Amino acid sequence: MSDHPGSQATLVETDPAEVPLRRNRNFQLLWSGSAFAFLGKEITDLVYPLVVLAVTGSPAWAGAFGGVQMFVSLLVGLPAGALADSKDRRLLLITMETVRALAAGSVLVAALLDRITLPHLLVVAVAIGAVQPLGGSARMLLVRAVVPPKQLTAALTQEEVRSHSAALAGPPLGGLLYSAAVVLPFAATAISFLVSLVCALFVRPPQRTKPAQSTVDGSALSRVLTGVALLWKVPMLRHSTLFAAVLNTVSAPLILIVIVILGREGVSPAMVGLTMAALAVGGLAGTLLVRPLHRNLSPGALMLWLGGTAVVLIGALSLPFGAWWMAAALFLLGLGGPSMRVLVDILIFRQVPDEQRGRTVTAFMTILGAGAALGMVSSGLLLQYLSAPIAILTLSAVLAIALSFTIADRRIRAARWPEEPTAD
Repeated sequence: MSDHPGSQATLVETDPAEVPLRRNRNFQLLWSGSAFAFLGKEITDLVYPLVVLAVTGSPAWAGAFGGVQMFVSLLVGLPAGALADSKDRRLLLITMETVRALAAGSVLVAALLDRITLPHLLVVAVAIGAVQPLGGSARMLLVRAVVPPKQLTAALTQEEVRSHSAALAGPPLGGLLYSAAVVLPFAATAISFLVSLVCALFVRPPQRTKPAQSTVDGSALSRVLTGVALLWKVPMLRHSTLFAAVLNTVSAPLILIVIVILGREGVSPAMVGLTMAALAVGGLAGTLLVRPLHRNLSPGALMLWLGGTAVVLIGALSLPFGAWWMAAALFLLGLGGPSMRVLVDILIFRQVPDEQRGRTVTAFMTILGAGAALGMVSSGLLLQYLSAPIAILTLSAVLAIALSFTIADRRIRAARWPEEPTAD
């Protein structure tokens, strides 16, 4: 491969047979396993803070669980990419699901014995945060390995269907199970991670040829930072990553701000839940738009369109028209999410050689995670000193500024979808 950024490589990729995705055994195993795993993750994202709150009575400690998990994921993100490029990706995925199943199982046993403690839960948060970027990048790269290039957009779209379906079903299911018995959500999540583990055990991806020595030489730090360097070197990747990070920064705290607004208006918890679900429903519906949008718009035009609509819709959340108005705005905002994520995935897979994709993917995920963390911290400060509608307008203005810089770049406006790389 000679048209990629970075060092030359002798890696030769053998594309799997172009059978329909529904008959692609490896893809269906990965998809089915990840569907169960994502459902389990969505359940625990709701239940773990509830358990911490029940054990400590402290909202601060309940929030600390997610904070610890996010911090460890950010810390491990870049080194995890180097491992995904140098180690067996299937083994890394198996490791993640094993750790997550053991973590959920340990809390299940503690709940059965009525011995749940805060130190135990914080250790679980560290373990989950440490393996999440490792297995997450490995799963994405395995999907690329078992899917022919022409089917990649369709495969990534199905991945979006899975994640949004889990986001829609997981929290209500977790709340229902937790209300029935504390042990039930942890039993369900342990089983879901075990199912994903079993699916990963049966995946047989094409064998990878080792990269040329020039791609792996250098200090450990330089190898870890390779993904960041690649994202910065390629103009379209640089701008799409920065724009996606800003979009993540302003969208991550929206749920919290909307909850604050609806709470002050005396909206019932049930209606608050329905309003929040609108974002996931929009994301699920948005998977139907991925193919036509990617077919009819260039990457630059698509990014500008999604960014412009997001500025308007985020600003619309500040209008005092009640819960149904907010639900409609969140639904419309969710429609663009899948197309934006698939856009960046496609750009990475088509412009970065396989032996550097792990570091590039985890670099991208780490930057987005840092943006989300910054957004959550900033939103707390905005809500402390400003009214919620002004806080929303501030976030919309930040995104508008980022969009204006993007529009001003001629290279982004003129960008075209890169060709799928071919083997030498």
